[in-house]
Amino acid sequence: MTAPLPTLSPDVPHLVDVLPSCLQAFDGQPNVLELPRAERIVVVLVDGLGVSSLRARAGHARHLMAALTKKAKLASGFPTTTAAALASLTTGTSPGTNGMVGYTALVPGHDVVLNQLSGWNAQMKPLEWQAQPTLFERASAAGIGCSAIGAPRYESSGFSEAVLRGARYIAGKSIADRFAAARTALDAGGRQLVYLYVPELDMASHAHGWQSAQFITALEAVDAGMAGFAGTLRAGEGMLLTADHGMVDVPTTSHVLFDTVPALVDGVRHVAGDPRCLQLHLEPGLPAGAADALAAAWRAVEGSRAWVATRDEAIDAGWFGEVLPGIRNRIGDVLVAARKNIAYYDSRRTPPAKRSMIGQHGSWSDDELYVPLLRFGAFAA
Repeated sequence: MTAPLPTLSPDVPHLVDVLPSCLQAFDGQPNVLELPRAERIVVVLVDGLGVSSLRARAGHARHLMAALTKKAKLASGFPTTTAAALASLTTGTSPGTNGMVGYTALVPGHDVVLNQLSGWNAQMKPLEWQAQPTLFERASAAGIGCSAIGAPRYESSGFSEAVLRGARYIAGKSIADRFAAARTALDAGGRQLVYLYVPELDMASHAHGWQSAQFITALEAVDAGMAGFAGTLRAGEGMLLTADHGMVDVPTTSHVLFDTVPALVDGVRHVAGDPRCLQLHLEPGLPAGAADALAAAWRAVEGSRAWVATRDEAIDAGWFGEVLPGIRNRIGDVLVAARKNIAYYDSRRTPPAKRSMIGQHGSWSDDELYVPLLRFGAFAA
């Protein structure tokens, strides 16, 4: 049975609202998140922390749970993957505008699929591929000091150039190091916007699952870091904690090797996106209606456990927000978003050694879509 296509609820704030609300809070202006005025603001992004997994591990995150009210959540956006979500956070625009449409994406002019976190090269240049100005650039132009604090390995990456430009990058090896750097940045004086990125939960989830002991250890470290840092916040200093997506655990027994069904790969040239949100690109020159035919084949086989949409259907449903003409062909001709706890792999392209992830994300489930929005310091009220 084919399910209706999901959409983002207008009743829940979205990740794209976070930094615009922070910038408006500097001037005491009304904003979507209803943040009060602040002079110094910290936004902590915990990669991979969904509302559902935080609630499930409440005893290991008592400081965070104290701030998790019924309304303390955001919708990440679609697809629920880091490249798209962080670009949406830092530009205040949707993937259809900023161009970060998935974990991997087709570069149309070069007929190649590249990883949008690590695949930057002459075929995918940061300033051209993600051409929207960042909110750090806007804040810097207004005289606000901007810092982006993260792991050392991300300092010179193409992805950082694409989504963090306008902020001074500060490297911190551990979670504690990054919170210490955030305190130093706030103490520089004047208006300050600090973005602090925590990848440890996401890494633990991918390798071991969000229900693992490793996830709990990382969550406890975040909780301790937040508790200690919140205690240092002074008058006029506000802090938010949010995430880019949540997680579902997918055992290897729930991998779907879709290339074993010929109808599901008929005419497919490239497979992009995420295992939980495929973006299938067709061979050029196929007859009109080829995408509709492929979508129909997928619905016939997988319609009971996936949302299937052609590019036009997904755009019409608002999956990518406003889609600029130059971005349109980066999106797959057919999209397959998992409804059940499964992951789709083309075994011809992805050997068993590359199908080891347990924690996964990318699709529309509540576990993936809804992330916390926790308020501290001047924002706690």
